[in-house]
Order: sequence, then structure tokens, then C-alpha cells
Amino acid sequence: MDDQTRTELEAAAFRGLVGHLQKRKDVQNIDIMNLAGFCRNCLSKWLLAAAAEKGVELSKDEALEQVYGMTYAEWKENHQTPASDEQMKLFEDTKPLHAEISGHN
Repeated sequence: MDDQTRTELEAAAFRGLVGHLQKRKDVQNIDIMNLAGFCRNCLSKWLLAAAAEKGVELSKDEALEQVYGMTYAEWKENHQTPASDEQMKLFEDTKPLHAEISGHN
């Protein structure tokens, strides 16, 4: 497979993942993070890191909006629920397994 095709397929997979997460507003970031070690915020940070690497201007707010499909403030107000003590403990316990994001850890 040539590099251009691989890049196009990876981009399509990313868009599919983001689209799925935008539909699943019921799924909380803390749960994704505790289970998989990444969340919507991580995706936005990976997007920011990729933009910076390519010299493309992209603000944190713009990256968040691309991933969430709305502003982060709208997401928090309409879809985010408070994390339980148990969720926060698991978050702390799993920190060594969380995604590494260049320039953001």
C-alpha cells in the first residue's frame, strides 16, 4: 500500500471514530479513559500535535470542537456528568496506562 492511500485510510478511520463518539454522547470520557486509556480530549490533543508538527494553525478550542462536534463548554453543560469517587480512583490507578501525547503529558 502506498503512503497516500494509507494516510487516506487512516484519516477515514479517525473520522469514523470521531463520528461514533459524537453519536455516543451517553459515553463519558472518564469511562473511556479508565477502560482504554484515552478519551475525546486525547483525540483533540493528538489532532493539535499533528497540526503543530505540520505547521498548521489550530487552536485547542478548534481541536476540541472538531472532536466533540460542538464547543467543549456545550458538551460539558449538556452531556458530561460528575465523576464518581470510584471512577476517579480508577482514573488515578490507571494513569500509567493513559495515552502519551507529545507535548501534552
